Amino acid sequence: MKHAIGRWCAPLVIVLLAACGEKLPPPDAANSGPKLVKAIKVGADSVSHQTASEHRYSGEVRARYESQLAFRVGGKLVVRLADAGARVKAGQPLARLDPADAQLTVVQAEANRSLAAAELQRTQELKAKNFVSQAALDAKVSTAQSAAAQAQLAKNQAGYTTLSADAPGVVAAVLAEPGQVVGAGQGVFRVARDGEREVAIAIPEAHLAGLKVGAGGTAQLWAEGADKMYRVVLRELAPAADPATRTFAARVTLLAAPADLPLGLTATVSFARQATAQIVVPLAAILQQGAGERGAAVWVIGADSTVSQRVVEVERYSDTGAVLKNGLSAGESIVAAGAFKLVAGEKVRIAEVPGK
Repeated sequence: MKHAIGRWCAPLVIVLLAACGEKLPPPDAANSGPKLVKAIKVGADSVSHQTASEHRYSGEVRARYESQLAFRVGGKLVVRLADAGARVKAGQPLARLDPADAQLTVVQAEANRSLAAAELQRTQELKAKNFVSQAALDAKVSTAQSAAAQAQLAKNQAGYTTLSADAPGVVAAVLAEPGQVVGAGQGVFRVARDGEREVAIAIPEAHLAGLKVGAGGTAQLWAEGADKMYRVVLRELAPAADPATRTFAARVTLLAAPADLPLGLTATVSFARQATAQIVVPLAAILQQGAGERGAAVWVIGADSTVSQRVVEVERYSDTGAVLKNGLSAGESIVAAGAFKLVAGEKVRIAEVPGK
């Protein structure tokens, strides 16, 4: 039995020893040498031409000229003759103050004027007889003129107790009620004048660089539906941002809008943006080196097929890739895939893409 096992084991040991001494086959030439990468050329297959888009802003219809009406004298408001939303004509009375004090002032001023006029007449008669000097007569003339001016001023002040509309329009707001004591210049009504209509909007600071006074656009009123469109022109843009909203107030003029267009209607204003070409690279080409969009880089392939790392600034990430703000120029080739396996100065081979 032992002799039989020995006869079988001896050849097996010889075969194993022969196998251990046999050399391994050389590695596949395809798996050696520079790494194989997929590349794209900036300005050819990496540029996405962005179609023309537009910025939209919501606002409300306003009159170009809005006047805040106020009494020119102070007093107690006794009558209000117009409500918010009422249409008014030029010269139409809107409110009245208590006229008692103003009327007493008129009576006093008229009495002073009559007295000064009588004294002037007597002085003139005495001067004719050379009983008074010319200087005395001149003083009486000055006093009489001053009294007459004071009387006229008192009449004007009495007239100011009635507040009237200075132009046709619509009462946009009522700012005081009967029984309230108002001071001179304190607003009582805000009247939107008939005529040119505008839309008040707010521009965020990110869009400020693309808008200038005089820019054209379109506007739609929600009350009139999407079928009717108005042409608009940016007439006014605030030089400073609102401290609360951090937006810039703007006014756009509605061209060919009816003069009686209701105020306060909601409108959507659109300004077109020009089409621009942006560099879009695959997400696999981006090396993230730090936090934020400024910590990104790509591998740029040189003329000698060596790669070097280039820091780029990403504007935004999308489903189609990373939109670059700067860092690459047209004509440069970059590694589109396998970027994390490379080192600076390494030579690479570019994979052939079927059909190109």
